[in-house]
Amino acid sequence: MNFEPFNFARIPHIIFGAGKLSELYEIIPNYGYRAIIVTGSKSLEKSGKWDEISSKLKQKNIEFDHVRVSDEPSPALVDENAEKFRNKKVDLVIGIGGGSVIDAGKAISAMIPKTDSVKNYLEGVGHKQHDGVKIPYIAIPTTSGTGSEATKNAVISEVGPNGFKKSLRHDNLIPNVAIIDPELIISCPPSVTAACGMDAFTQLLEAFVSSKANPMTDALAFSGMKAMKDNMIPVCTNKGSEIEVRSAMAYGALISGITLANAGLGIVHGFASSIGGFFEIPHGVVCGTLLAEATKINLIKLKELGTKGREALLKHARIGGLFAGNECIQEKDIDYYCQVLTDTLRKWTESLQLDKLGKYGITEGDIDKIVEKTGLKNNPVPLTKEDLKTILLNRL
Repeated sequence: MNFEPFNFARIPHIIFGAGKLSELYEIIPNYGYRAIIVTGSKSLEKSGKWDEISSKLKQKNIEFDHVRVSDEPSPALVDENAEKFRNKKVDLVIGIGGGSVIDAGKAISAMIPKTDSVKNYLEGVGHKQHDGVKIPYIAIPTTSGTGSEATKNAVISEVGPNGFKKSLRHDNLIPNVAIIDPELIISCPPSVTAACGMDAFTQLLEAFVSSKANPMTDALAFSGMKAMKDNMIPVCTNKGSEIEVRSAMAYGALISGITLANAGLGIVHGFASSIGGFFEIPHGVVCGTLLAEATKINLIKLKELGTKGREALLKHARIGGLFAGNECIQEKDIDYYCQVLTDTLRKWTESLQLDKLGKYGITEGDIDKIVEKTGLKNNPVPLTKEDLKTILLNRL
């Protein structure tokens, strides 16, 4: 193993396990007794968990305001809530929900100490660097997807012809505490579970084969994929032990956040950024529907590189071997296990009935503008515009 120099970002204080939500009520007083709680618009309330949480907060004499987030967070939503609470006493922000909720809470906690718009601090949009001063933040995911509970960035979207999907980012924006309780994820519906699960697996695979990967991210990403590989289909079809399956998926999602923060992501997330700026489409759907096609194109281009692409091919093959139950593959079997990887991802795409892009109004006429806005930041191999078009066209 070649140990090149690398950096590894800090992570939150992680509390993981079924029933661990109960520790929230003991943690809050460490920060104070005045909180903002950010949730989704309906799901937490429908599950009955919101009544339980709010009741216990009142029992503990913890005052709170409730902010609901119905879509991916926009600059307007963040600005509105930051302004609303800026001149009030706020000790803590708590995000309980999917990736959009976790990101919204993260951004609100970061922008309350500021006096201007979050747009000014978004990468590629604004001209300012955030200084990391924030209200303390606790992240509690109710889906197994983005891994935002472990990252330093909040993704903010403005959808339209000049739309964008960009990050508010600073090392200090990593949540102070992340509570991952698989019991909160049981009520997540199959379609959302599938999209979120594929998003998490995409992040693990892209981080594993990233041009910025290092031995620590490799070990973590591999463990995350190992946890998810036998649970992706059962978790979406209500088979297997619910808590065991949900715990494995929750672990994979958490690890995906840690690895993406340290190794970066590839072409699938490049597409997610550009497509998400133009169209109202769930982030996990973009990732899930494109992963098999993007992996296939990456492998074709890596093989064309000959010996220069061999190391990245070997890493892809290792995941194929993981799927096949063989973690010790040999050099001569690389092509075979790369095929196992693409075949498995294609089967997942079909079995989970992941939506094609066309369902969200994306047409062949939109391909060029999407490609122009798509980055290849840490992809393991360079891709041409024609390669990018091929990936998209095959999933329209």
